[in-house]
Amino acid sequence: MMASEQQVWASLILIKHEGSQRKTSWKDPDCRIISATTLDVAIPELCSLHDNITSGRTHFEEVASRHSHCSSAKSGGDLGALGRGQMQKPFDDATFSLKVGEISDIVDTDSGVHIILRTG
Repeated sequence: MMASEQQVWASLILIKHEGSQRKTSWKDPDCRIISATTLDVAIPELCSLHDNITSGRTHFEEVASRHSHCSSAKSGGDLGALGRGQMQKPFDDATFSLKVGEISDIVDTDSGVHIILRTG
């Protein structure tokens, strides 16, 4: 699993909200929770999850499996290998700026708000 300047491995935790492009997720197929969640609610929720991970109270994979709206939750948030330009620009920029093992701050994209873990 060698990363290059053009490819990284990453995992994510995604919280969708009413402003997200696609409001359905494996966790909320009818969009009821997501449609009722504002960005002002999603960010503090993600910040709390971020704090639990960085303080060692829980593991990234556990949080992703339970809380992420992305289908990658089924694999602990693992997205596998990502090429430059494959994801939305804010996500791409954040992922490529991380060192292996580092966790991003909150990253806001059209899909929702994310925490990204660079795994390779």
